[in-house]
Amino acid sequence: MTPLAPAASTRPVHPVVRWFAPLDPWAFALVAIGLGVLYVPTYWDFLHGFWVSFSQGHEPLVLGICGWLAWRRREALAALAPEAAAPRAAAAALVIGILMYVFGRTQQFLRIELLSQVVVLAGVALAYRGWAGLRAVWFPLFFLMFVIPLPYGTVMAITGPLKAAVSAVATAGMSALGYPIGRSGVVITIGQYQLLVAEACAGLQTMFTLEAMGLLYTNLMAYRSPVRSIILAVMVIPVAFLANVVRVIILVLITYHLGDEVGQGFVHGFAGLVLFAVALMFIMGFDRLLGAVLPKRWAE
Repeated sequence: MTPLAPAASTRPVHPVVRWFAPLDPWAFALVAIGLGVLYVPTYWDFLHGFWVSFSQGHEPLVLGICGWLAWRRREALAALAPEAAAPRAAAAALVIGILMYVFGRTQQFLRIELLSQVVVLAGVALAYRGWAGLRAVWFPLFFLMFVIPLPYGTVMAITGPLKAAVSAVATAGMSALGYPIGRSGVVITIGQYQLLVAEACAGLQTMFTLEAMGLLYTNLMAYRSPVRSIILAVMVIPVAFLANVVRVIILVLITYHLGDEVGQGFVHGFAGLVLFAVALMFIMGFDRLLGAVLPKRWAE
């Protein structure tokens, strides 16, 4: 007589457990609580407290994108062999990350405090699935670097030439169209109005954010060819510059035709959204061009 196989359990799976599958929801919750204890105060100070002047406003969006990117890789992570875990490397990364956090927190070095989260999360990935797990989530960890504000000295050194270049190109383009426009440094004069091209309109932080958007687009497209991905990542820099030129031209045109109050009101903030929309269209257009001109082995 052949023994019957035990009947499969008909007990319903809790929706929360099903949503977290194939991850262990309790382990995930424990890690999330630990990260929250460490970094919620950091981000509160960054976005609302002592360090708020360093914030550019895009940091919560970058955090959300990083979380979503990592969540998309959960099945690939769980499919790796549990034996691949690297406990020694994980312990080293966690110790270094926590020491960085303590040093940054106690000495008020915000950038070190924020950088520590990348090291800590790398340690979590190493503890879970080793080096293979770290490779699986390398892009979300790298993308998290865009939360860290650039050094003030670097911003000031590069922003000046950037603003001057954007002002010059925008002025030359509008002058070619017949507008009564002139420029003195980063001050644009059109008709009876004068506009100062500020850091928010053509600064390094804006370029930094646009570069993040371009790299995210490249990653989501998941091209097998590194050639196409590298070209796209590099081309984001001139695309960001052109998008800034378009933004300045829009603001100048609105001010000239509708007045200074309209140009400096809601429309000024809305032009920032236009900037990112224009940059995304430029990136997508250039991507399609690459697909048409590159050899097949480099375009896929």
